[in-house]
Amino acid sequence: MMGNWRPMRPDDLAAVETIADRVHEAYPEDPAVFAERLRLWPEGCLVYERDGVPIAYVLSHPGHAFAPPPLNSLLGALPEPPTTYYIHDLALLPETRGQGAGSAVVDLLLDSARRAGCPDVSLVAVNGSTGFWSRHGFRSVDVPELAEKLRSYDDDACYMIRPLD
Repeated sequence: MMGNWRPMRPDDLAAVETIADRVHEAYPEDPAVFAERLRLWPEGCLVYERDGVPIAYVLSHPGHAFAPPPLNSLLGALPEPPTTYYIHDLALLPETRGQGAGSAVVDLLLDSARRAGCPDVSLVAVNGSTGFWSRHGFRSVDVPELAEKLRSYDDDACYMIRPLD
């Protein structure tokens, strides 16, 4: 059961951008980034609603292991074959937190990763989210080649992976 999570539609993109501007003020991305992720992998793009209004979203897609895309960059295409399932962004408005929406979407994303044939799920944890992701089985991975890219997010950015069972 998806609860209040549902597939993102193109007409949700304005609301998604508004949520991103509030939640990820330090990590701005152009509207084209959101639109491209939705076009390339709609299955991995979801919104969480309350009373018909989006109050959270997630963007995810098959990707390359240990190669998260730079912030605010277009992908062009998805890798064939993928070597990880990448969670690009999970953003919940403050009033959404603590209600189980984040935990519920993790299970949906793990299912999407399995259907995509990926061996694991990866992400860059920012904004103090490492604890949340750790509770869901993600582990920090020290990849020296990623150090500079991670610093472009912030000093505490952390690359994390969860193997699929």
